[in-house]
Amino acid sequence: MIHSMTGYATASRELPWGAVSVELRSVNHRYLDVSFRVPDELRQAEQALRETISGAMTRGKIECRVSYALRSNSEGGTELDTTLLARVLELNTRARAALPEARPLGVADILRWPGMLGADDLPADELRAAAGELLREALREFTAARAREGAKLAAVILERAAEMRSRIAIVQPRIPAIIAAFQEKLNVRLKEALVSADDERVRQEIALFINKIDVDEELSRLATHLDELQRILGKGGASGKRLDFLMQELNREANTLGSKSADIEMTRVAMDLKLLIEQMREQIQNIE
Repeated sequence: MIHSMTGYATASRELPWGAVSVELRSVNHRYLDVSFRVPDELRQAEQALRETISGAMTRGKIECRVSYALRSNSEGGTELDTTLLARVLELNTRARAALPEARPLGVADILRWPGMLGADDLPADELRAAAGELLREALREFTAARAREGAKLAAVILERAAEMRSRIAIVQPRIPAIIAAFQEKLNVRLKEALVSADDERVRQEIALFINKIDVDEELSRLATHLDELQRILGKGGASGKRLDFLMQELNREANTLGSKSADIEMTRVAMDLKLLIEQMREQIQNIE
């Protein structure tokens, strides 16, 4: 399937000692760029988390956030850890002395301090295991969401490709008539300009100019590139870079078509093709 580089997913779990959550979000990017916002207790697991994400995505700027909240283990009442409280207050005093403009700790800040309400020590191994499982769970939804968005992008691109084929179908049958009209006009002008020239010389000049305005080869290459576009989208997988290159080739042929145009209708078609190619390119920027 075609996948978008834009996606979002979350996963969370309640455990006996607290709650853990993982959040993934991504936007388009030329390469794979993974950043983390994790608590210090998970720094050692960051590489494993990175490898898990890298195995599921090849391009995109991805942000992974992991957070946890400990649950107090007191049942009837909650008691402050007075030793920890004294240390926190001492640190607050020293910090305020160094930075007088800093905001002092409030009651809510102190109560939220890890371990202040007598919670058990954080089970680091369980936290790392839970983070890894939740990341894989979030990645499944993340991948599904990107696939849904990718299907929409592919549909838009194929719709534009079909419009391009219809424009080509309009102009292609007109080529012989366009060349014949241009040839007749050029024949008259050359005979007027080359009064002393023989018919063979005129025919050579006409053949040279006709070759310059013959766009049959460009139209054939456009059709071939559109066939390749459809094949790539049908095959799926990481194809954004290949599709982007194909847009460059399509744009080159459309430019040549416009420069060789000898008819107002062909010029209009060349402009329409360039607009449709640009619309496809905008969508392809989001494809992995």
